[in-house]
Amino acid sequence: MTDLDDNDITDTNTHSVDNTNSVGSTDRPPAGAPYDVAVIGAGVVGSAIARELAGHALSVALLDARDDVGDGTSKANTAILHTGFDAKPGTLESRLVRRGYTLLSAYAGATGIPVERTGALLVAWTREELDALPGLREKAVANGYEQCEPVTAEEVYRQVPALGPGALGGLTVPDESIICTWTTTLALATDAQARGARVLLGHRVESVRHDEHGEDAGTGPTTTLVTSGGPVTARWVVNAAGLGADVLDGLFGHRRFTVTPRRGELLVYDKLARPLADRIVLPVPSKAGKGVLISPTIYGNVMLGPTAEDLTDRTDTGTSESGFAFLLDKGARLMPTLLQEEVTASYAGLRAAIDHGDYLIEPDPGQRYLLVGGIRSTGLTASLAIAEHVRGVLAGAGLALEPRADLPEPPVMPNLGEAFTRPYQDTALIAEDAAYGRVVCFCERVTEGEIRDAFLSPLPPAGLDGLRRRTRVMNGRCQGFYCGARTEALLAGRGTTAPGAGCGTRQPCPQGGPSPQDEPVRDEPVRDEPTQYEPTRDRSAPDQETST
Repeated sequence: MTDLDDNDITDTNTHSVDNTNSVGSTDRPPAGAPYDVAVIGAGVVGSAIARELAGHALSVALLDARDDVGDGTSKANTAILHTGFDAKPGTLESRLVRRGYTLLSAYAGATGIPVERTGALLVAWTREELDALPGLREKAVANGYEQCEPVTAEEVYRQVPALGPGALGGLTVPDESIICTWTTTLALATDAQARGARVLLGHRVESVRHDEHGEDAGTGPTTTLVTSGGPVTARWVVNAAGLGADVLDGLFGHRRFTVTPRRGELLVYDKLARPLADRIVLPVPSKAGKGVLISPTIYGNVMLGPTAEDLTDRTDTGTSESGFAFLLDKGARLMPTLLQEEVTASYAGLRAAIDHGDYLIEPDPGQRYLLVGGIRSTGLTASLAIAEHVRGVLAGAGLALEPRADLPEPPVMPNLGEAFTRPYQDTALIAEDAAYGRVVCFCERVTEGEIRDAFLSPLPPAGLDGLRRRTRVMNGRCQGFYCGARTEALLAGRGTTAPGAGCGTRQPCPQGGPSPQDEPVRDEPVRDEPTQYEPTRDRSAPDQETST
């Protein structure tokens, strides 16, 4: 047995387990039998892998240390659906980002994940950056993306009039898009669960134990994950543990890479700033990194950032005075008028930077173990393609894969996108259920019906942060000053102000409210006026042109 120091992975997007069965599982193992595959890490990549594998005749467990899916690195992504135009040609990352763009665009259309094809504009501010633009266009073509076009300084200011003075030229990337990263992870995990995967939350892997004599029992070699919530045994283990992937890799005897937590801080500006940035404004990449961008968000705000600061503490997601000053300095040069708008929020996320130039997806067939490491911020876009690639790698390593013919339809997710119809705007929905007309959070226009639905969903929130990611409640201008008390009351009542009250028609409601056994396993009981811009398209069929 190998021990894992909890301090090495505290508060990372990593490990959770339990060996009870999932509600709705169609390929659950018999009592006491191992899972076919345990996927560690319920971020966007791990959730996509679990969904893919659950599409086959396998019993699958999706594990995470936290009490919610997507609660680590995935929740603080810059939320850009990348074309992969600037990836290093010939790398696995380049191929999977390109393929992932196609797959996720289609999946978003099927599930209602909001996507806006805003396009992007790289802006050159120096002669050196201007001279680099032709090479970036050639790189895009090498990556299979041929839509980039150079533009003059005059055209740069025509497209983004609010830019500061001194732009010399630019390069367009018309298919770059913005997406809701929260809804993406939740959709993939919900889909995995509906396909039969068991979602196990709130448990941390402390050590692993290998059973080399499993073949005598007819199961083949197995690995038992010893966790704070009890042991879970599986024939195969997939490590998609994000910031903790190198530590977990060490438990299997490998020293292939080291994760450095890289903190990225961002400023989120009020919705009144949205007309200043109707597309993503990108810096020209340099040896120092990709730099600071300005981007609209799917929620109607404008984002400035991120910073890039290497840390040693894998839990340090706090913002800093130096980061704030750095972003204000960059913003003053990029778009001075943006700094005249109000900052709604500032936040920081940690990215898993590694000492390797590409994704690390490497099997160890002898231990029936697969590493999925070094997945940078492009992992959101590449998630479904990574899952597809993992399926092929596991098949090549000896995992028997038989596609299922009885897969359920993908889930239809609630819309969090500002450019599309929200419940408070839907008169027919309100007429059918008045809860969608009772606004709780006026900054973000979140209704009582949406909060209730979040708790009736297959993967309900465990607390306030999870509720915010599912509804946008308390994420607006006042940050909960006005609606905090009402939201806390709804949180305590699991979405209703009285037990069993207010069940609506968008989500079936069992008698008396949602049943505890319909929820994912956790290690503890669940804790208890902005300007709108005009909707531009039907989110059920996003205006996406995908590269081929």
